[in-house]
Amino acid sequence: MYLSDEEPEQIHTKAPSWVLTFADLMTLLMCFFVLLLAYSEMDAKKFAQVANSMQGSLGVGPMLNQGDAQIPPPIPPEENTELQPEQDQAAKALLEKLNQTLAQTQADAQQLAEQLHQQMERGELEIETDGQNIIVRLREQGSFESGSADLNPQARATLATIETTLYNKQGRIRVLGHTDDIPIKTARFRSNWELSAVRAVAVAEALMASGQLASTRFEVTGFADIHPLAANSNATDRARNRRVEIIISQDPAANLSEQEKLLLQRTPNTPQLKPQPIRPKGKAALPEHIF
Repeated sequence: MYLSDEEPEQIHTKAPSWVLTFADLMTLLMCFFVLLLAYSEMDAKKFAQVANSMQGSLGVGPMLNQGDAQIPPPIPPEENTELQPEQDQAAKALLEKLNQTLAQTQADAQQLAEQLHQQMERGELEIETDGQNIIVRLREQGSFESGSADLNPQARATLATIETTLYNKQGRIRVLGHTDDIPIKTARFRSNWELSAVRAVAVAEALMASGQLASTRFEVTGFADIHPLAANSNATDRARNRRVEIIISQDPAANLSEQEKLLLQRTPNTPQLKPQPIRPKGKAALPEHIF
């Protein structure tokens, strides 16, 4: 049989035109998934180190954000950890300024301790400073009946004294309720969360009763048993954990300039920034378990 010259070419069929488009699409999808894989395996720690190095070199802001996570400020290189003379002078001035502010907090706490020394001696409350925070802890035995959120008259008198002191002090007032780890379920309280919250509200309302303290200064929270002061291993520890804390909170850096705040990040904390138990002056030593 005779075949023409065109017939061999007709034997090889061409691919449809849509195949090229499909191949391009598959290539793009492959690149897309490769990129996803590369990002999913990124080492966040190495990324933070690189970002911090660039941050220090370029002198950009103190914090970088990556989604919801925050990357801390860059750590100065080893060879630059020592402050220059002018920076050293600024650091000393900053620490002196902080010490004066924190000393005032200590004095305010000491004044409150003098006014409440009888309650402290009876073990009904304790006072502590933590940085520029004054913490007054009302223990259950001097404030509430077991399983109750009703303040007794003695506790109301104590809160009236605290209210007078708070009127002359600036800062936010946080009232935090705490319980031990024994579950409660009564007609009034379904859980320790409810008991701790209602007790905190009762204390806050007593502090606001006369109208001297603005309600906008208050923040009230119930924590149940998730922030114990001591292990809930015996009756004494559980009694210590059943408390309401009144925290007069002021930010030590509130009156600092931006430059001073940056310097504060590189300056070691002073001893006053650590919790300091407060005892009335000239009074008999208080029981050690109170603090």
